[in-house]
Amino acid sequence: MSDAAGRDDATGTGDTAGVDDAAGVAAATIRTRRLDLEPLTVAHADEMAEVLSDPALHVFIGGEPLTAPELRARYERLTAGSPDPATVWCNWAVRLREEDRLTGTVQATLTEGGRVAEVAWVTGTEWQGRGIAREAAGGLVTALTERGGVRTVVAHIHPAHEASAAVARSAGLTPTPEQQDGEVRFRLSREDRAVPDRPPVDGEGPRGRAGFSGAEGP
Repeated sequence: MSDAAGRDDATGTGDTAGVDDAAGVAAATIRTRRLDLEPLTVAHADEMAEVLSDPALHVFIGGEPLTAPELRARYERLTAGSPDPATVWCNWAVRLREEDRLTGTVQATLTEGGRVAEVAWVTGTEWQGRGIAREAAGGLVTALTERGGVRTVVAHIHPAHEASAAVARSAGLTPTPEQQDGEVRFRLSREDRAVPDRPPVDGEGPRGRAGFSGAEGP
């Protein structure tokens, strides 16, 4: 899990030229082969509290699992949006379509006019080992770079968190010599990425690695 992005206290600076594109991505459901990345709502909190209840998920990031009321309060802050108009908070609940169950979350904090995204992900312990984090992170990065106007994607990962580093690499991010708060910065520039076909929009069939549908409630 990358743990530095999508915080409800994140801030950023920059113009707002690309923020509209980013906000459009944040309001859309991202579809991958097996997953629906649904825009996060407070209604996700109760089920997500169970998904994220294992204390082992906090080994690298500290803290402890939140209760359902605590998670509802957090999701209320996140869905209210950043107080900084130059920063866009994007959060999705990851649903395994075939089983119709939530498995984790992905998130992105967009700054620099929507050109830079810091991403993070977490998958519940029960769902690990099934490639869900890789698929979700890959779909997220494709969505941000192909439809959201993002030019640079970064993630900060604990140097001992090999599983999360593997997820980052699978999404096209590579480690850099830079660190932040003891975590390694992974980075992807859109120019370095082998760009797939654009994702489908409403009314189109599947194309590329990730698709979009209109945002709907859970």
